[in-house]
Amino acid sequence: MTESEFICGIEIHQQLDTKKLFCSCDSHLCENVYDSVYRRLRPTASEMGEIDRAALVQSQKNLGYRYQLTPETSCLVELDDEPPHNVNVDAMNIALIFSEMMKAQVVDEVHFMRKIVVDGSNPSGFQRTALIATDGEVEVGKKKISILSVCLEEDACRKIESVDGEITYRLDRLGIPLIEIATGPEIRTPEECMEVALRIGSLLRATKKVKRGIGTIREDLNISVFGGARTEIKGVQELKLLPLYVQNEVDRQKMLLRVKDILVKRGTKPVNVEFVDVTEIFDGCKSKVINGALSDNGKIIAVRLPGFGGVMRCDDKKLRLGAEIAQRAKSQGVKGIFHSDELPGYGIEQKFVVNLKKFLGITDENDAFVICAAKDKKAKNALQAVIERANLALIGVPEETRDPLPDGTSKYSRPLPGAARMYPETDVPPIEITKAMMTNISNNLPEFPEKIEERLITQYGINIQQAKQIVKQDNVELFEKITNKYGMASVVATTFLNTYMELERDGIDTTAFTDEKMMGIFGMLKEGRFTKEALPALLREIASEKSVEMAIKKLGLEAIDNDEATQIIARIVKEREDFIKIKGGIRAVGPLMGPVMNALRGKIDGKKVNELLTQEIRKLME
Repeated sequence: MTESEFICGIEIHQQLDTKKLFCSCDSHLCENVYDSVYRRLRPTASEMGEIDRAALVQSQKNLGYRYQLTPETSCLVELDDEPPHNVNVDAMNIALIFSEMMKAQVVDEVHFMRKIVVDGSNPSGFQRTALIATDGEVEVGKKKISILSVCLEEDACRKIESVDGEITYRLDRLGIPLIEIATGPEIRTPEECMEVALRIGSLLRATKKVKRGIGTIREDLNISVFGGARTEIKGVQELKLLPLYVQNEVDRQKMLLRVKDILVKRGTKPVNVEFVDVTEIFDGCKSKVINGALSDNGKIIAVRLPGFGGVMRCDDKKLRLGAEIAQRAKSQGVKGIFHSDELPGYGIEQKFVVNLKKFLGITDENDAFVICAAKDKKAKNALQAVIERANLALIGVPEETRDPLPDGTSKYSRPLPGAARMYPETDVPPIEITKAMMTNISNNLPEFPEKIEERLITQYGINIQQAKQIVKQDNVELFEKITNKYGMASVVATTFLNTYMELERDGIDTTAFTDEKMMGIFGMLKEGRFTKEALPALLREIASEKSVEMAIKKLGLEAIDNDEATQIIARIVKEREDFIKIKGGIRAVGPLMGPVMNALRGKIDGKKVNELLTQEIRKLME
């Protein structure tokens, strides 16, 4: 991929470790639900009299929303039954500090706005957000990436489930303060996207005022190829997958541009809405989807797509407009559609395809059809979306918001929102940002990652690679806590870097190792309850929800004294006497360390084992 093929910008949303933005509720997630309320939302016109297109599409889904209440994190502010309180001072200060770190121009007065949100993630139907600063920059490698804006806003509800036209949210996450950082569209490679996110993330963590863990930081990607259009992939959480999301979106847009070229060369015209009931044609069809819909009093509705044959899905799968169309149909609540490029198949035999084409009057191989099996109204709504998406293929790449999928691809969510979604917040007064406030912030900025790395090397004697990785992995605070109390800086660094990497490679979630748990483990190590060699095995056991005490007992890791260790080593030396003599004595120490360490099972320090093994071999050779 060449750098000129696409442009990309990234928006990073980071939760702050304070109370909520507009009330005094704690900002942690809670599983204790004591009640719920039901709401329905509808879009409203902006001050200009316009209804945002994304809000309009969402409202047409006709969904209901249930909000779960938790005792510690839900109040009348979050339910929109009480006006917002004063803005959280700590959250505002963190936003100002980070803006200064970005060398951004802080506004003279902060005004909160309402951003229309009708997907149910906020009971009020809008999200409060404020511009804090503009025109900043962040250095990534030797390149400067512009920071268009730094905003302070409230997080949305936590989605729990979606069943039968009703989405359930929990209010615990609603109102947690977020910093939103938007870069300019200057990212030119998929890998650079991840590097930018890593750099901004490390600066956010340097404030020591942000939440940590899965879900506390999310990225939105804005991507477009030459000749395409801006697409937003919203809510990416897996940092390592950022390059894959970028690459797949670039490939998707290039595919859509190829489809457009084919359609234009064919002279394909926009499709008119013409629903045809073809239920009778499928009498005797063995398709489970067809029969399931019919048994539920559904129908089989079809639409013709003249000129769209062969681009819905081709044999090499390089053209796949059908997948794009199917995603639009699913947004209307149906399980899916069938199109002519994938039939016969899925239980629909060739004879049904032939009869359907004849019934629809399709004789040109470049013509296509789509069918949907569902209740009449739902099927027609889905096919209406199909026709709209097919017509958009004639212009190439439509602007839209997409949801990330775990495999690095994305699916259609809704159209991109427009300017009509924003209007002033009248319940939150403006906040003046004085020169005195900014002078105080400028004089008390936190350590930048580079300075933290230098200090770790100097203060704790670890190497530069270890220091960089500890900062990158956001383990600075815990590293310093442990080493300041127990020492063992090299052991702690090795655990965070090498051991954690091995565990993650084996599918073990290292986020289960809380600060409190790791402090306890290294405290026991300091007391001599086990040796550093036993740490990897111990962490594996603890990851499966065992307590440290249980893990020690199961692994038999209770430390032994030198006398007991010497007896075990002496027995191994005696058993391998011939091997030791062949090796010439002391040169057998290295090869025997493995069997000896296995026998001792991490019950004594490796350095001490080497010393005792050497002594026993010398005795044998005397």
